Amino acid sequence: MRVLVVGSGGREHALVWKIARSPLVASVLAAPGSDAIAELAECHPEVRADDVAQVVSLAREQRVDLVVVGPEDPLVAGLADRLREAGVATFGPSAAAARLEGSKSWAKAFMRRHGIPTARFATFDDLSTARSFARNQTQGCVVKADGLAAGKGVTVCDSPEQALTALDEVMGERRFGAAGDSVVIEERLRGEEASYYAITDGEHVVALVAAQDHKRALDGDRGENTGGMGAYAPAPVVDAAVEKRILERIVYPTVRGLAAEGMTYRGVLFVGLMVDAAGDPRVIEFNVRFGDPETQPLMVQMASDLVPLLDGAARGALGRVAPPEGRGSAVCVVLASEGYPRAYPKGRAITGLDALSDLPDVVVFHAGTRRGEGGGFVTDGGRVLGVTARGDDVARARERAYAAVERISFEGAQFRRDIAARALAR
Repeated sequence: MRVLVVGSGGREHALVWKIARSPLVASVLAAPGSDAIAELAECHPEVRADDVAQVVSLAREQRVDLVVVGPEDPLVAGLADRLREAGVATFGPSAAAARLEGSKSWAKAFMRRHGIPTARFATFDDLSTARSFARNQTQGCVVKADGLAAGKGVTVCDSPEQALTALDEVMGERRFGAAGDSVVIEERLRGEEASYYAITDGEHVVALVAAQDHKRALDGDRGENTGGMGAYAPAPVVDAAVEKRILERIVYPTVRGLAAEGMTYRGVLFVGLMVDAAGDPRVIEFNVRFGDPETQPLMVQMASDLVPLLDGAARGALGRVAPPEGRGSAVCVVLASEGYPRAYPKGRAITGLDALSDLPDVVVFHAGTRRGEGGGFVTDGGRVLGVTARGDDVARARERAYAAVERISFEGAQFRRDIAARALAR
């Protein structure tokens, strides 16, 4: 089987790494890929992930058997639809179904239609009206840019003043461009967050282990929201009882609701959840692709072959695929550039990547790097590396991940030191 992975970041590096290990796969291609991904796959840097026509042309020219779409933007733009029209099996939902992530207001209305538990909300396309509403949110709220904002268009606000500042940035200063044409303001949920992944072919569902992301930039869940500063899997907050509620109250109703509304969903449904003290889950947001950085520990923790799940979902044959098996726990610590999630420098030399050979079960996934003039890797993004390790339990995995982090350096590197600490404290 020839598999094409669309994208270039840490998530795609992890997917390529896992797919390339499958005995079912003869070759892996990536578009555009990256200098790090090129060590595992045939990269096509001339093909942008968001250029639908280019990706479809590449898939046909290279006679690929399966396309796995990493980022959300091409899915919202209709890449999966175009590929399927061209006769190419594709892991990723239709553009219509991808509105679950492409428009937060649409997703909230969908949840309301299908009785899926989520936070109370209001939608605004006028800054003045939104500001008037926010002034009354004395118990805190969450301000979300309606459109795609690379995971950074969400501000958790403790006071009306913080909400007003967030609204001015999103709608007034246009920090996220057209994604801020409208906003969703919702109640602030309390509890523990989790990332739940369910692969579906539109009818059958196969669940993966739950993960827990760390969105805030600083230790103790302080600072700005980022695209994610680290993650671990499995997340103990999702025990058997909680998972049953997630499936019965959220995942199955979502899959059935999409089908009832005539939408094709063949891919992974990523549910961002808040689990309250009673173990009841509510949806924070939907994503229509694998998460970043959660994918990194998910792939390292998974002991079985990923490809049958991807291919089964893409071809509508997931009912014949066995659930995946896992091994222990995995932890990913993100090394980010100084200034992230706002402006950050590029081109800083990375050292220590070749000093990890004696650390067992450690894999470093590249999120924002490129080869420098001397041949070594330099920084080329906000999130630079996802240092990921597996262990028999979360404590051992975390120990190995941080041991690897201590050997890697670049000027201005920042990282959180409390990834998976919540799991250890349970």
